[in-house]
Amino acid sequence: MELLKNRILKDGVVLKGNILKVDSFLNHQMDPSLMAAIGEEFAHRFSSDAITKILTIEASGIAPALFAGYFLKVPVIFAKKTESSNIDASTFAAPVHSYTRDTDNYIRVSSRYLASTDHVLIIDDFLAHGEALLGLADLVRQAGATVAGAGIVIEKGFQSGGQRVRSTGIRVESLAIIKDMSEGRVEFT
Repeated sequence: MELLKNRILKDGVVLKGNILKVDSFLNHQMDPSLMAAIGEEFAHRFSSDAITKILTIEASGIAPALFAGYFLKVPVIFAKKTESSNIDASTFAAPVHSYTRDTDNYIRVSSRYLASTDHVLIIDDFLAHGEALLGLADLVRQAGATVAGAGIVIEKGFQSGGQRVRSTGIRVESLAIIKDMSEGRVEFT
């Protein structure tokens, strides 16, 4: 997706540790026009897959997932990273390690929102090591539902996550795949 790649080149900042800072348009401040284009692209790529629900993880996946849900005309669910008093007692839960924060969390979704009849599209902002995506897929499987595929805004192709997730049979559609971020610049595949 050229619009996204151009925005990454223009406004993305490469930090130490293979971190790509895109907080000016994706995961702190968001560009609604770009998010709409991203959602529309995911809807186009998965339009023939009979999607019934979209699942993402809080917080950065919510905007692209919501726009994809708008274009596909399906509900969007986000997995919560922390326990709270306002989530149902009956949940699906899966462990997820965050490499960015170097923390372990359990993500949770109320069992009211995922059913065995659902055909679920997973959306996330980044794919690096694959932990979040595999955790979300685990929630879908716990419900007895089907993972239709995964839409990723930015994939770090030089890290193991994409290969790891694809090896499980999950279809992954990434809008921008980064081949290299050495020397402070981004190179796409």
